[in-house]
Amino acid sequence: MNELEQQFLHQLEGKLWNAADKLRATLDAAQYKHAVLGLIFVKYVSDAFSMRQAEIMAELTNPEHEYYLDPDGLSADELAAEIASELEQRDYYREQNVFWLPPESRWSFLQNNAPLAIGSVELTIASKPKKITSVGHLIDTALEGIERDNPKLKGVLNKTYSALRIDQAKLVELINLIATIPFNHKTLNSKDILGHVYEYFLGQFALAEGKKGGQFYTPASIVTLIVEMIEPFEGRVYDPAMGSGGFFVQSEKFIERHAGQHAVDPLTQKQKISIYGQEYNYTTWQLAAMNMAIRGLDYDFGKEPASTYTHDQHPDLRADFIMANPPFNMKEWDTGVDDNDPRWKYGKPPSGNANFAWLQHMLSHLAPNGSQALLLANGSMSSTTNNEGEIRKNLVTNDLVECMVALPGQLFTNTQIPACIWFLTNNKGARTDKANRKLRDRKGEVLFIDARQLGYMKDRVLRDFTMDDIAKVADVFHAWKTGETVNGVSYEDQAGFCKSATLEEITKHDFVLTPGRYVGAADEEDDGIPFAEKMATLTEKLSEQFAESAKLEAEIKKNLAGLGYEL
Repeated sequence: MNELEQQFLHQLEGKLWNAADKLRATLDAAQYKHAVLGLIFVKYVSDAFSMRQAEIMAELTNPEHEYYLDPDGLSADELAAEIASELEQRDYYREQNVFWLPPESRWSFLQNNAPLAIGSVELTIASKPKKITSVGHLIDTALEGIERDNPKLKGVLNKTYSALRIDQAKLVELINLIATIPFNHKTLNSKDILGHVYEYFLGQFALAEGKKGGQFYTPASIVTLIVEMIEPFEGRVYDPAMGSGGFFVQSEKFIERHAGQHAVDPLTQKQKISIYGQEYNYTTWQLAAMNMAIRGLDYDFGKEPASTYTHDQHPDLRADFIMANPPFNMKEWDTGVDDNDPRWKYGKPPSGNANFAWLQHMLSHLAPNGSQALLLANGSMSSTTNNEGEIRKNLVTNDLVECMVALPGQLFTNTQIPACIWFLTNNKGARTDKANRKLRDRKGEVLFIDARQLGYMKDRVLRDFTMDDIAKVADVFHAWKTGETVNGVSYEDQAGFCKSATLEEITKHDFVLTPGRYVGAADEEDDGIPFAEKMATLTEKLSEQFAESAKLEAEIKKNLAGLGYEL
């Protein structure tokens, strides 16, 4: 994406968010999130429908197209009626993977009738008169129509607008605001624009919701880092704690970014990944499904939202790539889970912490040549309580751990707990991977990366990664895996940043996997100033500071004495 496109999107997102947030009034962010994102979804599918309708119109009137409607023998009114009838044929839309929308679900119908619905109005819905009692009722009716005519979306849309405690006039304003999303940029298409707005709003709502926001959203820069390292170029992609589906969105973007270097068509390549996810929270499950629909991605999120531990929606899945950001240090996760569950191959996780339950669940779904990455709290790298140390030891001795990345603080909207990324694989042997990289034999080796010094403060409380930060970590990882130069980077241990350690070295550290133990401290450059000269300078400066301190102390005592207070 070039600078002009980024500037356009940045201005758009700021304008939309500021306006949308002003309309929120007393509605809390968790409820308002679904109001806004649901309408964004309706706007997207409606615009896609309208664009396809314009294409069909052009095809029907083009003598060289197979859909050409010959006007010979038809009056002007008859021709118009024929064209109108053809424009309502569902097959024209479905052949291009465009959702069919009944008239009451189209944006023009929604926007035109919303002001009338403030005081209730009778409208024709599905060829029958229907009393619409509020703007929320009008939106729910539109969503019902979309679900009715698109079985893939059954149960996905959040039809609760009638129950929203929001001023109906403000809901009309929100509809008019979302209608202003422009789709006439020279190089960005509507899908790119709306996908960006949707992702931006997810992030803003995560900030607004604070701790609860982390349940559905992982910051895009962390997701991008994991995706760039694991490289899901083709195959089965799985997230057992998917939230709103950020890893799937970034997998699609990864293919778009790297299709050129692989000399493949991105649209064709994206059809070579299969998306599988699971989510416990129903409304978050709905968000993820809408997120996929906006981007035209096929997905399998199981029959229903459910607990990954007790109602695995993909029991037979063996995925090539597994990525997840599960809840950190989750307690009371094992209700209804058998102590002898076959997933606990490397040791039973403690009831008070699900970290190693998530890790082993993912391993149980990993294909023979598969790779997985998951975010966990830093304690997972060193804890020895309640069998965690034994599980970590078994993972290391079975040569499953490939790379450990320590992250800087303040990356997350919902927690200040320091975090790390675990990368595991079932096969460290020499082979060619799904991204067509020739991997060297890495058996008995683990790469440690300390990325705590990377990133920048995007505001007073949140840190973020630049693409250069992401590339620095990903290129070192790939250079280490291949033994070749990647984007000008050849692997070598760098004090304070990366270290390739043997299993013997890890054993000496009692299987603690904290990168800082292995990478050491960065070398400091010698500035050439002799030690004696440095000490003389520092001593002189310290003496000046002591003198200044004494002066300030005397001044304070004098002022207090003037107020009648003696020290």
